Amino acid sequence: MIKKYSFEKSYADLPNVIALFPLTSALLLPRSKLPLNLFENRYLHMFDHALSSSRLIGMIQPTNKDKDIKTDSPTIYKIGCAGIINAFSQTNDNRYEIVLKGLCRFRVLKEVNQINGFRQAEVSWDKYSEDLQVSKLSNNEQRSMFEDKLKLYLEKIGVNADWQAIEASTDEDLINSISMGCPFNFLEKQALLEAKTLNDRLKVLNSLIEMGLNENESSVSRSIT
Repeated sequence: MIKKYSFEKSYADLPNVIALFPLTSALLLPRSKLPLNLFENRYLHMFDHALSSSRLIGMIQPTNKDKDIKTDSPTIYKIGCAGIINAFSQTNDNRYEIVLKGLCRFRVLKEVNQINGFRQAEVSWDKYSEDLQVSKLSNNEQRSMFEDKLKLYLEKIGVNADWQAIEASTDEDLINSISMGCPFNFLEKQALLEAKTLNDRLKVLNSLIEMGLNENESSVSRSIT
């Protein structure tokens, strides 16, 4: 009997070792898509390796503790998110333009031998197995209050949002896309990544948006005085 092909990955499909792509301020969350431009030699090799194995690349942020020291292997956070190669194309100037679709977060246990310059790590998925299931908010009131606050924030930063699309999106799509797309710093993006549940991520996001609104109001009042 021929096994039915599935595009969905199960927990059993997740490998023990994955390639790592350290990149500051690049946030990837489950079921969200992240476009990337690969041109460094080691990351071209990383792409080929991932494509020929699990198709997974582990997006993870440097801690920036080494920001004043030139190094090819900066210190990284322990928590990242793996994305599966969803699409790719080779450009005329020998780059890869790829799209990763977020699959599941992971914890780095230990790094293993590099291959052609790119980093690899043994990882644990245990704490984040629920990432493989679509999440919803606890109640509709949370969503409504967030949309009201988001509208003010996007107006403040000069973003014209498609509210018809926003209202039609799922809770997870909305919260994750705003988390990934807004101009938060790397510490704030790491906090959004490490929020345990969708409800927890919304709490972090609400706090960041409130901070953004208050900062803009403070700068306006200072300029007036």
